[in-house]
Amino acid sequence: MSETAAPSVSLALTVTLADYSDPQDAAALIDLLDVYARDPMGGGAPLSDKARNELPTALAAHPGAFSLIARGEDGMAVGLANCFTGFSTFACAPLVNIHDLSVRPGQRDRGVGRALLRAVDAEAKKRGACKVTLEVLSGNERARALYASEGFAGFALDPAKGSAQFWEKAL
Repeated sequence: MSETAAPSVSLALTVTLADYSDPQDAAALIDLLDVYARDPMGGGAPLSDKARNELPTALAAHPGAFSLIARGEDGMAVGLANCFTGFSTFACAPLVNIHDLSVRPGQRDRGVGRALLRAVDAEAKKRGACKVTLEVLSGNERARALYASEGFAGFALDPAKGSAQFWEKAL
């Protein structure tokens, strides 16, 4: 059975830096990150008890961490970007990595992700960053299309040598 996408309707949004010590912001952070974690693109499992209990405090203690929360007109948190400031040695300047980008189901295709990406760009510029980075699953076509439309692309120092890949090693 073929599904048709609902028409895209823009949402009036406010995007603000999260205050990890504010109970409302901390709750929104956990809720929206759990939404992402439970999604197939986030692994399909709920957040751990450790993350639920400790994440806002741990982020507050981590230098360079910041989160942006998008809220609709009614004040409901509808989107989240968790970011970390790193450093580009080649540019000799800070960079910002978007580690998580979450939009609540039912609020997708309404400009939330785009507003968050643009707010991250603005915050990165305030911090003197030379670039914004992120990772995306190759099969997440919806996210890839959004990121491409906002100027993100795969990375290669020399295309003849291939594109950069994100690897990990669990400890």
